[in-house]
Amino acid sequence: MRRLRLLKATAAPLGWAGVLLLLCGTPAYAHTALKDAAPAPGAKVGAGTSVVRLTFNNLTVGIAPNISMVGPDGHAIPVGQPVVTDTTTACAAVSPLPAGIITLTYSITAGDGDAQTNSFQFEAVDGTKPADTPSLCAHLSLPAPDTGTSDTFLGLGRTTGVTVLAGGAAVVAGGGFLTVRGLRRRRVLEESGTG
Repeated sequence: MRRLRLLKATAAPLGWAGVLLLLCGTPAYAHTALKDAAPAPGAKVGAGTSVVRLTFNNLTVGIAPNISMVGPDGHAIPVGQPVVTDTTTACAAVSPLPAGIITLTYSITAGDGDAQTNSFQFEAVDGTKPADTPSLCAHLSLPAPDTGTSDTFLGLGRTTGVTVLAGGAAVVAGGGFLTVRGLRRRRVLEESGTG
């Protein structure tokens, strides 16, 4: 009986310790939490701001977060491909922000492979100077946001693409002219040979 009491007295604290370890001591998986942002959640920045910065606990090497933004009118604000500056910070060029409440949504892949999507809001204000490019982003060559107008045509630079298209049209037109001329000449020869 005494052994049973001793066993119960020892087992109860060990059981509670095990429960606490399970609840509090779960291993830290490589989830990536947002540490800081510019513009920050709830912040006010000048309308016209054109670069955003997101800093995380840890980014998966080689994988930039996806960033999208929606303006106060509910339309998407074009965002360029984010560039990761180190293992914690991503920067992206955006179309100049319109005045109003902006919603920024980001999706990242954590080190354990889990995809995470979160969003926050901030306000762009008219009459305030646009925010400067964050210092961690200033030295980067950020891809321009896709605004729907492209500087390319047929996959080439606009001028080269238009030149290639015009040259192709000239070749087709010239070929058509020569074909019609050849057919007429042939018809004339056939008519003169049979007459």
